[in-house]
Amino acid sequence: MQMLKQLLGWVDDRFPLTATWKEHLSEYYAPKNFNFWYFFGSLALLVLVLQLVTGIFLTMHYKPDASLNAAGVPVAFASVEYIMRDVDWGWLIRYLHATGASMFFVVVYLHMFRGLIYGSYQKPRELIWIFGCFIYVALMAEAFMGYLLPWGQMSFWGAQVIVNLFTAIPFVGEEIGIWIRGDYVISDATLTRFFAFHVAAVPLVLLGLVVMHLVALHEVGSNNPDGVEIKKLKDPVTHIPLDGIPFHPYYTVKDILGVAVFLIVFSVIMFFTPEMGGYFLEANNFVPADPFKTPQHIAPLWYFTAYYSILRAVPPMFDSQFPGVIAMGMAIVVLFLLPWLDKSPVKSIRYRGPIYKWALTLFIVSFLILSYLGTLSTTSGRTLVAQICSVIYFAFFILMPWYTRMDKTKPEPERVTA
Repeated sequence: MQMLKQLLGWVDDRFPLTATWKEHLSEYYAPKNFNFWYFFGSLALLVLVLQLVTGIFLTMHYKPDASLNAAGVPVAFASVEYIMRDVDWGWLIRYLHATGASMFFVVVYLHMFRGLIYGSYQKPRELIWIFGCFIYVALMAEAFMGYLLPWGQMSFWGAQVIVNLFTAIPFVGEEIGIWIRGDYVISDATLTRFFAFHVAAVPLVLLGLVVMHLVALHEVGSNNPDGVEIKKLKDPVTHIPLDGIPFHPYYTVKDILGVAVFLIVFSVIMFFTPEMGGYFLEANNFVPADPFKTPQHIAPLWYFTAYYSILRAVPPMFDSQFPGVIAMGMAIVVLFLLPWLDKSPVKSIRYRGPIYKWALTLFIVSFLILSYLGTLSTTSGRTLVAQICSVIYFAFFILMPWYTRMDKTKPEPERVTA
């Protein structure tokens, strides 16, 4: 024990290990009334680590090569089949990674929902929200590039559709499309650069953003279901927040419970229904990519489909889909502006008035409907519903400065409640 203390002292003289532990865990005081919704931040970190580790093992056997082998099968597709059939436990690693990709978005969407209901984007946490939005965008880029790598039929044509959206931009669209593809069509060059971005560039950006997100969080402190700033009331002697408890061991132990339940759900999906009815893994992606055979219905994975619905809901102008591309882009950009659009004097939904509660309910319902419609082929009726839901989606943000200011709110308590 004495040797360990001496070793720790030697390390602390050269690296702030103990100080960092205290600042971010054992002496980081979090509100004592965290509830169910506060599991998903730690679960997002867990899935990020899972994706990085499984991705490393997949990279050892995957070949980013779109050329055909002796059997006439694309080498990239054949390498995925090799992982699934011949690599020891390769099927498990591949399904961990594939299921993890969708579950990552599940926990991130729930984490963002918690931010909406408890006002975690309001002052002084604007930067935390902005870093979180950048993480969301980086995650979508990472997922899109990884989606192409199996070189299945839906991967190929899904990438074709998404990349073609950028070509709708006036004047520079064609050049941007060529730059993204590395060629005039989706080809071996596209696969190679998407592989490089997926395994190296975007993960580095993602890790950097996660670190900044956590540093910003620990600088201003965690929000809570009441929206009360616990740093305002401190013990006059110890200067510890009266409504705070150390993150470790209280919330590390609590998060273990969340991890256990999450892993049970994750395992059930992975072992019994990894394709989740075609939402996680589509049937067409078990077929090698064929540039000469277009699937009957091309749709992105479920976590992109809300924005895909917004794109399709906007009618073309002068035979160009550019207005839809603008609407789809603005649907993401407007998330970054949320801290400055909300004029409510209170943070938590517990103390907000009925207008915000109805607005948030309509927003969530419209987002879910848009997500579902994006998985279906278009009809006149579905397009009309998508247009109505798109209007509701944007109205939630555009009208927010007015309805949050005029909404009748309850007074926030001075101390956190249960």
